[in-house]
Order: sequence, then structure tokens, then C-alpha cells
Amino acid sequence: MREAFERDLKRLQDDVLILASMVEKQIIEAVDGLKERSKVGARQIIVGDEHINERRFAIEMDALTLIATQQPMAGDLRTLAGVLEIITELERMGDYAKGIAKISLMIGDKPLIMPLVNISIMAEKARGMLHESIDAFIKRDVELARSIPPRDDEVDELYNKVYHEILDLIFANPNNLDQATLLLWAAHNLERTADRCTNICERVVFTVTGQMVELDNDERVLAR
Repeated sequence: MREAFERDLKRLQDDVLILASMVEKQIIEAVDGLKERSKVGARQIIVGDEHINERRFAIEMDALTLIATQQPMAGDLRTLAGVLEIITELERMGDYAKGIAKISLMIGDKPLIMPLVNISIMAEKARGMLHESIDAFIKRDVELARSIPPRDDEVDELYNKVYHEILDLIFANPNNLDQATLLLWAAHNLERTADRCTNICERVVFTVTGQMVELDNDERVLAR
């Protein structure tokens, strides 16, 4: 019975890995599509988000079934709770990528008012944080989980740079306002993606240690 449960739990974690890889791909391709003015690419991102939602709900049902039928022990129950929390975070990140795709469609064929250098770097940093936070969960690596959230500061700094770039463009030419607002919203979605990676890292620490912590510059234990 225990062996069967462990196989099911391993399969569930493999499904989380697949979902995370789908979200990683969406993040990068959404920003690439924005840079390339690709309507086809943007629509593919929107369709891809539907697949992410479907997979998230399938994993959720499998996790709840294991909880209901296998009466998992405390450590296993924390892992299953972690799966449920993490797939919710991943689904939200998918929403952010879809939002960027919609922004691309709203801008349409108009030339971009600024190069998306910092936005592209934000996307890559957020994708890296996501990849490593999921790796920490699968490996139950608390130290790795704790090392990731400080990198959110780098994403925040890039967001502030984008914000000031956009303000300068608006002041220089008020006609830039509409597109500038959309690009700022795209950057905001990436900043929120990085925030959600921190949430995943906090869940990793809880899964392994049983401590609910807030991973920021001054780590705080919220519950034991």
C-alpha cells in the first residue's frame, strides 16, 4: 500500500514539473511575442493558458483523491498541501503570461515606443526563479528555497527602471500614454510572477520543516 502511495505521489510531482515547464515556456514566449509583434504567437499563448488551467485542475483532483483515500501521514500531507498551493501559483503565473499576450494584441501593429530590454531581462529572471523554486520543491531543498527570494529584489529594480523609462516617454510625448500604460502592465505581470515564486519557496520550507515562514529580507516564522 505504501509503495503504491509513493508511486502516486511521485507521479503527482512529475505532473507539477510538467505544469511548471508549460508556464516557463508561456512566460518567455509571451514576451518574445510582444517584442516581435506576433498576433499568432499571442493567440497561441491564450490557448495555451486553457491547457494550463485544465492540467492544474487535473492535478488538484488527483491530489485531493490521494488525501481522501490514502490517509497520508503528516509529512506526506504537507507535500500534498504543497502541491495544491504550488499549482495555484503556477496557474496564476499562466494568467500573467496570458495578460501579456492580450497586451500584445491590444497594441496591435503599432511600433513599440521603447525597446523591451529590461522587460526581457525581467522575464528571464522570473523564469529562472520559477525553475529553481520547483526544483527546490521536488528535491525538498530548503537551502535552495531560501536562496531564491532575494533575487526578487533584482526583478523589482528592473520594474522600477521600466517604470521610470515609461514616465520619461509619457512626459516627452503624451501620445505615448496608451501604449506606455500597457507596457507598464506587462512589466507588472512579470514582477508579480517573481513574487509568486517566493510564495512557492515559502511552501517548500513548510513542506520540509513544518514551519510557515515569510521569506523576505527579514525572514519571519509565521507558524510551526
